[in-house]
Amino acid sequence: MGIFGIFNSKKKESLDQGLAKTKESVFTKISRAIVGKTKVDEDVLDNLEEILISADVGVDTTLKIIERIEKRVAADKYMGTSELNSVLKEEIASLLEENNSNDVSDFDLPNSKDPYVIMVVGVNGVGKTTTIGKLAHQFKQAGKKVVLGAGDTFRAAAIDQLQIWADRVQVPLVKQGMGADPASVAFDALSSAKAQGADVVIIDTAGRLHNKINLMNELSKIKTVMKKVVPDAPHEVLLILDGSTGQNAFEQAKQFTKATEVTALALTKLDGTAKGGVVIGISDQFKIPVKYIGIGEKMDDLQIFNRRAFVDSLFS
Repeated sequence: MGIFGIFNSKKKESLDQGLAKTKESVFTKISRAIVGKTKVDEDVLDNLEEILISADVGVDTTLKIIERIEKRVAADKYMGTSELNSVLKEEIASLLEENNSNDVSDFDLPNSKDPYVIMVVGVNGVGKTTTIGKLAHQFKQAGKKVVLGAGDTFRAAAIDQLQIWADRVQVPLVKQGMGADPASVAFDALSSAKAQGADVVIIDTAGRLHNKINLMNELSKIKTVMKKVVPDAPHEVLLILDGSTGQNAFEQAKQFTKATEVTALALTKLDGTAKGGVVIGISDQFKIPVKYIGIGEKMDDLQIFNRRAFVDSLFS
């Protein structure tokens, strides 16, 4: 099956639209950088380095990509500027493959008698609640029974926002009042999900980084309490990052990966930015697979990250 057998034309179209600003920014700049040049030389590579850094690919990842291209230029002795895009595409694809070797093709879950537990972490304002709502919608579309847990009890607004999404998607939300113990909410949510025979339970957590020690303790406590209901929970710790914040997203990833064991990433708001290169840099620097990307406002605009489709769209 071709990659777009599973990645249908509708999804491809919304991915193309979602990455349009990044694509336009990067390739307009590359075109300018090679005007009047026929071969890839040091000058072209210096310009390319600058372009990738400005797209928020990140300095370390950019240097890695440039180094790989330099090796190819040295081996081939001559590389025309017309080949630059395809060489760049190949190197970015292989870099992403090293960290996303197992692309998931749909919203499927491993077979288990217990619900699959996703614990969602991330600072306020990155699109955490929206992503949880869209995830619930996608799992429901895939025929799964979903339960949400309002574990961000630090802000009343967080519980209210999640309730709005739960109503919209028509899935149950387990909640307590503001200031309740988040671990207690998680315990109730997992118990309820198990009693209902749910397939997946998504737990929100408080989005603050005011003190890493407090955050670490809170997330550890939630995990410990969840294990009392589902022994191998959480199956996934999903960190939500706002792709439009570029380098700030790197900093948040750094802080959260120190505070808890993050197993997957979701990058949101890629449609409103020319900084889509952040997906490449974060995937490379943190060695944590990017699992979902947000490329628009609609319910279906949270897509499973398919590295080949992403690179194809970026270079189409």
